[in-house]
Amino acid sequence: APAPVTAPAPAAADRPVPVPESVPEPAPAPAPAPAPHDRGTYGEAPRNDAPHDDGTYDRGMRVRREVLGDDHVDRAEAARDDFTGDFEDFVTRYAWGGTWARPGLDRRTRSIVTLTALTAGGHLDELALHTRAALRGGLTPEDVKETLLHTAVYCGVPAVNAAFAVARRVIEEEARDRA
Repeated sequence: APAPVTAPAPAAADRPVPVPESVPEPAPAPAPAPAPHDRGTYGEAPRNDAPHDDGTYDRGMRVRREVLGDDHVDRAEAARDDFTGDFEDFVTRYAWGGTWARPGLDRRTRSIVTLTALTAGGHLDELALHTRAALRGGLTPEDVKETLLHTAVYCGVPAVNAAFAVARRVIEEEARDRA
């Protein structure tokens, strides 16, 4: 067991915070040259694994499907086009194949962190998606509630009030679907 804390840490207000006199504005960057587009016609956004053919995309797709479910991933893939294809690849490769696939945290913990971050950012659509995924991945409604209560202390009551409304709706939908 950790040793009890006997004295509080010094308050941040007790230490001066250096403030720069002025911050120079960066010079404007030159406009980049337009990139060549070899992507076929609208609606045909190919996956571009060639520059990163290290298995990250495939690993990401597997983890993404395991966490979010085939239905969600299939809908996202069906909606990909010239405009969104690179973003879908980015999310699959880096969020799912890079971060969610890392061994440092289990998926339960990653789900809790994700619910907290989405609440803090006010990303309610993604919060609904990840609440559903967390419940299907083993979190209980009580786990979600405790996560949101803890989040309120650090991210604010208004953000968590909205998150509770989203989470309650998802929990009720999941209960109906299982009944």
